[in-house]
Amino acid sequence: MGPKYSILFKCILLSTGLCKICSAQNDLSVSVFTVTSKSMTVQWSGVSGASSYKVTATPKSSPETPVFAQFSKNTAMGSVSSLSPNTVYIMRVEAMDNSINVLSSAETEETTAPEVPSIQQAYSKQSNSITVEFGEVSGATGYVLRAQSDDEEFFAETSVRGSPGTVLNLQPYTTYTISLMSVNRGGRSQPSLPVTTKTVVVAPALNTTSPSNDTIVVTWEPVQHAVLYSLCIIKEGSDTRVKLNTTNTSVTLSNLEAGTTYCIKGTALDPAGRVGDDLTMCQITRPPIPVEIHVTLSPTRTIGMAVSWGMVRGADYYVASTSIGHNCTSNVELYCTISTLNCSQIHYVTVIASNQAGPSGPSSPQEFLTFPCPPEEIWVEEPNPGNCSVRWTNVTFADFYIAYVKRDDGSEQQCNTTSTVCYFSCPCGYTFFSSVFSYNQAGPSTPGAVLKYTTVPCCPEDVSVSLISTETLEINWTPVRGAELYETIASDRSEVILCNDTEPVCALSDLTCDRQYSVVVRSCSEISGCNVSCRAHNQETAPCAPEILNITQKALSHYTIQWSAANTQANYTVSVAGQVDTRTCQSRGTFCEVPDLPCGTSYEVSAYATTAAGRSLPSYSVPLETQPCCPQNLTVEQITQSMTQVTWSAATGAWSYITSLTSAKGYAKCHAVDTYCIMGCITCGTNYTVNLEAISRTGHKQECSYHGFSSSACCPSSVRLYRNTDNKLRVFWRSSSNPNNYVADIYGSGSNYTCSPPMGSSSCDVSEITCGDVYTVVVAPLSQDGSKIKFCPRRMYSVSCSGNNLGMVIYRGKRSID
Repeated sequence: MGPKYSILFKCILLSTGLCKICSAQNDLSVSVFTVTSKSMTVQWSGVSGASSYKVTATPKSSPETPVFAQFSKNTAMGSVSSLSPNTVYIMRVEAMDNSINVLSSAETEETTAPEVPSIQQAYSKQSNSITVEFGEVSGATGYVLRAQSDDEEFFAETSVRGSPGTVLNLQPYTTYTISLMSVNRGGRSQPSLPVTTKTVVVAPALNTTSPSNDTIVVTWEPVQHAVLYSLCIIKEGSDTRVKLNTTNTSVTLSNLEAGTTYCIKGTALDPAGRVGDDLTMCQITRPPIPVEIHVTLSPTRTIGMAVSWGMVRGADYYVASTSIGHNCTSNVELYCTISTLNCSQIHYVTVIASNQAGPSGPSSPQEFLTFPCPPEEIWVEEPNPGNCSVRWTNVTFADFYIAYVKRDDGSEQQCNTTSTVCYFSCPCGYTFFSSVFSYNQAGPSTPGAVLKYTTVPCCPEDVSVSLISTETLEINWTPVRGAELYETIASDRSEVILCNDTEPVCALSDLTCDRQYSVVVRSCSEISGCNVSCRAHNQETAPCAPEILNITQKALSHYTIQWSAANTQANYTVSVAGQVDTRTCQSRGTFCEVPDLPCGTSYEVSAYATTAAGRSLPSYSVPLETQPCCPQNLTVEQITQSMTQVTWSAATGAWSYITSLTSAKGYAKCHAVDTYCIMGCITCGTNYTVNLEAISRTGHKQECSYHGFSSSACCPSSVRLYRNTDNKLRVFWRSSSNPNNYVADIYGSGSNYTCSPPMGSSSCDVSEITCGDVYTVVVAPLSQDGSKIKFCPRRMYSVSCSGNNLGMVIYRGKRSID
């Protein structure tokens, strides 16, 4: 074994060893380093003062005598031999001094490897593996197969569970030394006696081709170390085998069946006669040449041919080809269609069958003549009115022609001729459709161009002209033969309007209103033009639409509407349309009046004119909006001494409101889109006039007046609280300019007091006041209904006690109403 494999072996032993470390007395520790079938190596840590170490191996469950070995103080690893395979041992290490006293000891437990197995035989059946049969040993949980090449360039170990075992990934025709080791949880046994075995050679890499439908050529590259090659040939569906030995690297198999698959298995033999790997290749021979070829016209009557043939054994697909390069392919069916042919051609058709080996030879060619082309040019001549002829150019491979001339009433004329002209009758007023077919033994040509020829049309009859809208005339007439297009002309003194259509109806729009037009309908065809001798018809257009010029309000709900008039004789009708009702007025002049329009209503105003010819278009609509209505209800409520809230009901047609309160002392105004408004700067004790202005979205206004409003009496000023000499409290105030009745309220934490002086007085007294409390004093005038004004200010006073009497009265400030 080379030095690099010795190092690898030691590393494997080190990695697979079980490293159990036991607790020791003092600081000694021990672990198992390696295990074999009959020995165990341990290593330990050094102990200070030790002069030697003793290693003892004691069977754990066996009466065998313990085995020991002793080592110097400088040793940290030692082995114990003569152990039994597959046995659990307690390994004890003792550190001793010079007096052979044990300074420290430690133990660990481990199992020896199983017995060394023996190889019964080793052989190679594949070029990359060797199979080993061996006798299994007691206690082994597995085995390791070791393979090494003679040149020591290859070394491998393979774990197996039992016999037989196989070593893989080997090189072909290479000698390997095989050894075997048994394995348990303790480790590996020593290797068995080695055996030497050589792998077999590889199989030849066969390449097969079929150059013809009865041969297969097999070739391969030379196999190293092979002295003979063996081929076994089996035909698909047969049990017969043909064996062939050769030293060459190619073989031609002949006299085979066409379209048949043959499987060839190849092996190589080494100089010892050992058979190596085998490789099987299957090859099909080329198919036979197709027979029973039939060529017919394509069943779809397109320009093409249908090619059919008899079934060919071993064919995967077929190709039918023509002599000028057209082809078609079929995978399953025994026919295909070549649809890209041209008319007036001769083709020679062959069929080839193919499979993966290649194509067969071509079948015998079949001749096929396509049907002729239709004439390239066709035209109609009319030398005399009513006498026509259809003519065409000559066609290659055409035997004769049939010309068809069909009239638009369904009648048909035809002629069969070998020349290139056919005569037919063509009276005026008809359209003729001419077509010509060429014929040969393959059949008729495809349809060629259809020539349309029209004789001069007649004038339309039963012409009727009617006014269908203000400036549009509808003209109807009876269709006439030969007319492809009708031209309608409407003219007056200054303009001409044209209408072209293929139907016997025409609408002339965008005419001038209130005009007399002369209308003529002409029948036309593309070739002969229009008939200019048709009779004219007269028709008047509807009157012109008026234009509303002005809308004037004569009174509160009375309006005058004015418009322009551009018609000579017309009656005018004006429509005033609202969401609820519609009013109308009529006049032969240029204005009319509409009375009694309700407030807060929007209208659309339009007008139209009427004459004997009909009614005009309506004029553009002009909006008319009457003044908004006044709110039905309005109330004024005072909130504070200087603020009021005015509330009213919604008014029809109103979008915003301006409310005002006016008096000799001033006024207040508010502009709002809601139905209420809060206004300040109100003077107390004042009579106000209430007005409201309703405004529409477009700015129309309506002035509204309501009952007056009187503000509440003014709150008194200079409210004071005094102590009288008779142990009473006096409330004093300064009255407003108007005399009023007042009520004074005194609120304490324990009791409340009220006094009401006679009208004109400005003070009142309150007795039996409890001292030592803080009092709130409010003096308010009474309204006309006797209720107190609730928004007068409050003043706070503290009243102290002087013995059992009232003491000092101190002003503490004032606050607004709660």
